[in-house]
Amino acid sequence: MSTLTMSPETSPSAVHRLAFGDDSVLLNPELIKAARHIYRTFYEVHPEVIQRPIGVAIGRMNNRGKLVFGDKPVIMPLECFVPFSQIEPAIQATAA
Repeated sequence: MSTLTMSPETSPSAVHRLAFGDDSVLLNPELIKAARHIYRTFYEVHPEVIQRPIGVAIGRMNNRGKLVFGDKPVIMPLECFVPFSQIEPAIQATAA
């Protein structure tokens, strides 16, 4: 199962840019749903954390992941990065 939906105009370099927060590539909806669940669970367990993550690094095979708070995420080969703007688009729009 592919985690990225590639359109004809999406090049491999666009896939690389996604790791740094570019939203030009659409992720599998199941990965976004899993990333949203990880994000919300983290903040239910740790409500004292104020810092907003840049996204979630998530395993493509098992949907396990962790929040990423740095500037540039380090992604393992079987992981992908789901940017915060795809996890919570409504929050992202109001914060801008």
